[in-house]
Amino acid sequence: MAAPFDLNDDTVVVVIGTGAGGGVLANELAQKGVSVVALEAGGRYLPEDYVNDEWESFGQLAWVDPRTTSGDWRVSKDFSGLPAWIVKAVGGTTTHWAGASLRFQPHEWKGATTYGNVQGANLLDWPIGAEEMEPWYAKAEDKLGVTRTNGRPGLPGNNNYLVFEKGARELGYKDVHTGRMAINAEDYDDRLPCQQTGFCFQGCKWGAKWSAAYTDIPRGEATGNLEVRERAHVARILHNNDGKVTGVEYFDKDGNLHMQKARIVCVAGNSFESPRMLLNSASSMFPDGLANSSGQVGRNYMRHMTGSVYAVFDKPVRMWRGTTMAGIIQDESRHDPSRGFVGGYEMETLALGVPFMAAFLDPGAWGREFTSALDQYENMAGMWLVGEDMPQETNRVTLNHDVKDQWGLPVANVHFSDHPNDIAMRNHAYKQGQAVYEAVGATRTFPTPPYPSTHNLGTNRMSENPRDGVVNRWGQTHDITNLFISDGSQFTTGAAENPTLTIVALAIRQADHIASEMSAGTL
Repeated sequence: MAAPFDLNDDTVVVVIGTGAGGGVLANELAQKGVSVVALEAGGRYLPEDYVNDEWESFGQLAWVDPRTTSGDWRVSKDFSGLPAWIVKAVGGTTTHWAGASLRFQPHEWKGATTYGNVQGANLLDWPIGAEEMEPWYAKAEDKLGVTRTNGRPGLPGNNNYLVFEKGARELGYKDVHTGRMAINAEDYDDRLPCQQTGFCFQGCKWGAKWSAAYTDIPRGEATGNLEVRERAHVARILHNNDGKVTGVEYFDKDGNLHMQKARIVCVAGNSFESPRMLLNSASSMFPDGLANSSGQVGRNYMRHMTGSVYAVFDKPVRMWRGTTMAGIIQDESRHDPSRGFVGGYEMETLALGVPFMAAFLDPGAWGREFTSALDQYENMAGMWLVGEDMPQETNRVTLNHDVKDQWGLPVANVHFSDHPNDIAMRNHAYKQGQAVYEAVGATRTFPTPPYPSTHNLGTNRMSENPRDGVVNRWGQTHDITNLFISDGSQFTTGAAENPTLTIVALAIRQADHIASEMSAGTL
């Protein structure tokens, strides 16, 4: 374990958050000999602590600090205090994620150029592209052990997949397989193969799924260069008269306020907490919050176009058995405006247990049919729809000064309304998802509205021009040279793919950049 770093040690890099962005960044820097203090708001849970029970696990891992919502999205009506299903623990949401690890398609890096002028959308090209990201994606895939890449075999298909695949083939879909998953199909990197338990969202008790909690974090600590402070809730980021950040104030578990000095600060708290920290750090020099000269901090929040389709068959499927999301149809992920929308979407297998079915499947809309559907739970198959949603300036995270968290800090308000492109895409995806199941004899299908967001993107977006966003091509804020954003909030656009692989690839690339700038003395 690292010797603890002194609070007055201003040579350390402070990383806020230990998920796919922060956990990877902290380890990558530690491996390069950089001293890192990682501040994590949650506690530490390892595979032996995870619980194969949906509600108990949710209570153990989920970020349930107060937040508020507004806008016309269903989440603000049904789950107004829970806009996201993310994790508050060492390792962040890499504990809860399903493991799908997909590269962006080349055109998705250039949304404004590819899609043209989409009314009401605040589209922008990323300042980086597929060619530049290729080697970093390869490194990320090897770190995560992604199946179907670099000679690693795919996972086996469970019954939920077999139904899904058969329907897809009937419709003429071609790009159908058990996915590129950060879940071992065989021994890899000191991690066991998948045991097909089916509780992927509750933390993998086998450690077969990659999570920063039991890979990157302990490996970083083993170098002696990383100290993780758990239950350390950041209040604000401090700066000096030159406008450089100098340290981070945080509350410990007992509510005592500490200040850790820093040479560099990297923010990786997910797309709600990262802008919230910048906004809560406002000062006379930065009256609108840190790194916010563009007014873009908190704006352009994206959560992916999502929805689900469940279907009932006359024979048992037992969809809950096996890897939750090892199944994908990629044919609709192309950009083809003849379908009535720009961008595309993925269809991925999904199973929820009975407790979550009851909570998330919109009983109001199903009415009497709902109970009869749960009666047929054993005969159900399910899929998740995930596609590119349009960034909008009005979809944004702001501070709610009327609601304070347990430390007295204003909480994040998440305002979101669907763009017409999102609605057109969702309707198309529902139709195709239902068709997949009807092609193999479904007796009933249930298009199901989005759940609380797991893919939270944007809010500190990357831009070539400082006027258009918050960070440059390295995730370095345009306004403050020694302040970085290291999570999905730096995404310029969301693409159709699950974001974790891209967050990890960007974190490896950012660590490389920070370490070389530090040794050159420019940071």
